Amino acid sequence: MPCLKHILKRHIIIIYSFLFGQISCLLNSKNLAVVGAAIQSSTSEDWIAEKAIDRGLQQLYAGCSSTLSETNPWWRLDLHHIYRVNRVVVTNRNDCCAERINGAEIRTWLKECAVIPAIPAGESYSYSCGGMEGRYVNLIIPGDMKTLTLCEVKVYGEGNLASNGSTTQSSTSGDWFAERAIDGNRGLHEQYKGGCSSTLAETNPWWRLDLNNVYSVSRVVVTNRIDCCVEKINGAEIRIGNSLENNGNNNPICAVIPAIPAGESYSFSCGGMEGRYVNLIIPGDMKTLTLCEVEVFGEENRL
Repeated sequence: MPCLKHILKRHIIIIYSFLFGQISCLLNSKNLAVVGAAIQSSTSEDWIAEKAIDRGLQQLYAGCSSTLSETNPWWRLDLHHIYRVNRVVVTNRNDCCAERINGAEIRTWLKECAVIPAIPAGESYSYSCGGMEGRYVNLIIPGDMKTLTLCEVKVYGEGNLASNGSTTQSSTSGDWFAERAIDGNRGLHEQYKGGCSSTLAETNPWWRLDLNNVYSVSRVVVTNRIDCCVEKINGAEIRIGNSLENNGNNNPICAVIPAIPAGESYSFSCGGMEGRYVNLIIPGDMKTLTLCEVEVFGEENRL
């Protein structure tokens, strides 16, 4: 029977390992805001929008962003790509007027993540967004004669692997290039100007994303066109793997798309399928493959 000293030592090691893992996880959490771009509805002197994402803690002497006093003042962060936003951390000013943040709304895409009831002066509060998808994070205070001051905004979430990949397709219709399907814009307001990718009408048209590394893919999100011809996506196959045989179209199937309504984004679970390449192909003659956005989520395969 092991002595008590060895049992205690083993338990201490287990506890230490757990705590170290948790701390490492927090330290390695990536604040998506630092690589974003910020604008606001108006600017008070040199309290520019970018000061809310500068990672600085200096809140006096214009170390924060601030609008003028106006109706419905807002501040917006462009993350450049679509993310699943898990939480937003907001730091309030510490010099005065801490109550001015009360009632501010945090929004991702067009959905409300949270309403800030109050944040004490100089404090940072975290708000869960539950994986809401969006490229933009907005803060707005509804009402007249309001001023929005933000001393720091941090955004944490799950990134879209496609945003760092490269694309190609079997053919190209006009300027509907393959890379438009991973530009971080679901294309819903630019489709008439070629805001999506599209092949010509041909046999077995395909589109391929190179993730530049092997990942365990949990899901793929596909956005369909909104202008016309929405039925053309029907029957498209999502394939994931490491082979470039037949341009990658022989890799295993993650899912077959039965249909996606106009302008909608549907998520297809891939259950951790491993691969470097993500292909979409529509089998058949005289088919056209149009993709307004393809998003890929998963984890890097470190084995």
